[in-house]
Amino acid sequence: MSSSTPPAPVRRLWDVDGEAFPAWHYGDPEGRALILVHGFRGDHHGLELIAEQLGGRNVIVPDLPGFGEAPPLHREHSVEAYAEWLVGFHAAVDPEGDSDVLGHSFGSIIVSAAIAKGLAPRRTVLVNPIASPALSGPRSVLTALAVAYYRVGAALPARAGNAILSSPIIVRVMSEVMAKTPDRELRRWINEQHAAHFSAFATRDVVLEAFRASVSRTCLDDATANHTPTLLIAAEKDDISTVEDQRVLQRSIPDARLEVIPGVGHLIHYEAPTTAAALIEAFLSSPL
Repeated sequence: MSSSTPPAPVRRLWDVDGEAFPAWHYGDPEGRALILVHGFRGDHHGLELIAEQLGGRNVIVPDLPGFGEAPPLHREHSVEAYAEWLVGFHAAVDPEGDSDVLGHSFGSIIVSAAIAKGLAPRRTVLVNPIASPALSGPRSVLTALAVAYYRVGAALPARAGNAILSSPIIVRVMSEVMAKTPDRELRRWINEQHAAHFSAFATRDVVLEAFRASVSRTCLDDATANHTPTLLIAAEKDDISTVEDQRVLQRSIPDARLEVIPGVGHLIHYEAPTTAAALIEAFLSSPL
């Protein structure tokens, strides 16, 4: 959404456990690698605005297994499975182990769990980190409705289940609830992005398993295992985790700092990508 058009990303396939997974490369291929992990039901497009503004880095954004163009895993799509996949992807992309890693929303849970499994990035960034159980957040009623929605999608026959899980009406409602911006043009664009990319999942089982994973764990579960310098970028109006939840998470990670962006919610990557990118760049460029 910038006035100038950045170079198109380069799509590349990476071998993880004998299977090819796509990732999109932005910025300087000679720069330090920064792997971005997107959230639930999204794909690499969701983090594109942030990736484009970190042009001095080799920014690599994969589609999570089972979403976007990525094949599903040959096992349940649990937090543990995604974390192990990320460890393998990181090893393929950066065998020297000198890269940085960022996770947004569900991606923050995956990154945290992967670090607990041995992933050792140089630095870690968690954007809109999941810092409290889904059913206890400020919009716990809406989360409970989401749980019911996915249960219905699982219970229906396959064709009807797929239809309801990818319903444009439901996707629009989710988008409107999450967006906090009063800017009508930006809100329209956010709705278009969700309509285009929020239902690109491989199968009904994938999205149901990933949803169960997304509400089964938080970053707090693996916080004490994270000894990397970590930046938390939180939102003042996040419907999933409050600012106080984020302060608890910050205190639980041995080396963490917290930045709170005012006026936005769980869509920092859409509503405040320039601010987020500036915070990320400052953090990753600061002395260790």
